[in-house]
Amino acid sequence: MPRKENIEQMFDAVAPTYDSLNHIMSLGVDKSWRRKAVREIVGGGAKEVLDVACGTGDSTIAIARALPEDGIVTGIDISDGMMALVAGKAAKKGVAGKITLRKEDGEAMSFADSSFDCVTCSFGIRNFEHKEKGLAEFRRVLRPGGKLVILELSVPQNKVLRRLYDIYFLHILPWIGGLISGEKAAYRYLPASVHNFPAPDAFAIMLSEAGFSSVRYRTLSLGLCRLYICKK
Repeated sequence: MPRKENIEQMFDAVAPTYDSLNHIMSLGVDKSWRRKAVREIVGGGAKEVLDVACGTGDSTIAIARALPEDGIVTGIDISDGMMALVAGKAAKKGVAGKITLRKEDGEAMSFADSSFDCVTCSFGIRNFEHKEKGLAEFRRVLRPGGKLVILELSVPQNKVLRRLYDIYFLHILPWIGGLISGEKAAYRYLPASVHNFPAPDAFAIMLSEAGFSSVRYRTLSLGLCRLYICKK
C-alpha cells in the first residue's frame, strides 16, 4: 500500500473529475450502494455520525439528508482537494448546516473517545496504510453500542464475472480514467487497491479482532461491493 502522503496527492489530483468518473464507471450503481449504507447508518437512531474518508461528500450529504433535524455528520479526509468540493454540493442540497468538515488522518484522529453514535467509511478503508490502526480508531471514537458501517468495493467470486471484471477494471478503466482525468496512474492504482483488499471473510475477522461485535456483511451487485456492519 502506498504511503498516505502519496494517497493524499493522488486524490488531490483526481478530485475535479472524481465524481463524474465514479458514476460513469459504476453505471450509477454506487448510488444504490450508498442508499443501503445510509439506511443502516440512520436506522438505529444515530444523530452524531462520523464519515471517514468522506472524499467529495456524496455519502456525507446523503447521510445529512437522512438524519433528523438535530442530526450532524462530521466528514473527515486527508485530501483538501476532495473536501473542497463538499461545501458547494451540500449547499445545493440544502444540508450545509448539518455538515462539519475537518482534515483528519483516519488512523490518528483528534476526536475524544466515545464521540459518535455511528462511524462510517465508504470506499476508503482500502486506501489506509495501516487498516488495523484505522479500525482501532473507529472503535475508540464510537460510543458504547455504536455502529460501524463500511462500504467497500470488492472482487466478484463468480469466475466468469471475475474475468469480465478484470478486463474492465485492469485494462479499460485506467484508459478511461486517464483520458478524462489525465491521471492514468491513479486509475491503475484504484482497481489494484480493490484486488489487494482482504476477502470478505478475512476482513470480517479483522473487524472482530479489532474488538467489534455482531460482525456481518452483505454482498451487493453480485460481489462488486460489500457492506460491513458491526457494533462496539
